[in-house]
Amino acid sequence: MEASSIAMQVILEDNPAVLEALISGLRQYNVEHLGDEKTKPLMVVARDCEGKLIGGVAGVTIYQNFLINIVWVDEAHRGSGLGRQLMMQAENEAKRRDCLAAQLDTLSFQAPIFYQKMGFDIIGTVPGFAKSPGRFFMLKRYDEENQ
Repeated sequence: MEASSIAMQVILEDNPAVLEALISGLRQYNVEHLGDEKTKPLMVVARDCEGKLIGGVAGVTIYQNFLINIVWVDEAHRGSGLGRQLMMQAENEAKRRDCLAAQLDTLSFQAPIFYQKMGFDIIGTVPGFAKSPGRFFMLKRYDEENQ
């Protein structure tokens, strides 16, 4: 049956329960194709001697992939090697979880060169345009590191 012949409404909606239903539907579709695996949070943080958060890496692991959502280092600690240390510890945990790759995206003014130095390759881009910086999609394959 064609979608155009089904009675429906397409509306803008902001409802957390609907978001959960969408996620549940996608999760079920993924299970049918990849098996039942849940995302597992992976977060490595750094704190100063007073307990103040000064940096961190946060993401999830699923289906042998480390999906990195956030990498942040406080401005006072940038250039100190803290970002590299955080990334290495997070990636080591991802490998311990049998991940074969890490993925992230970053904006042109953020850290594409940092990630390239960490072994990530640019696998896609979105060029910048008015009030929107360029975006880089990056991948690091762990199964190719020792070849």
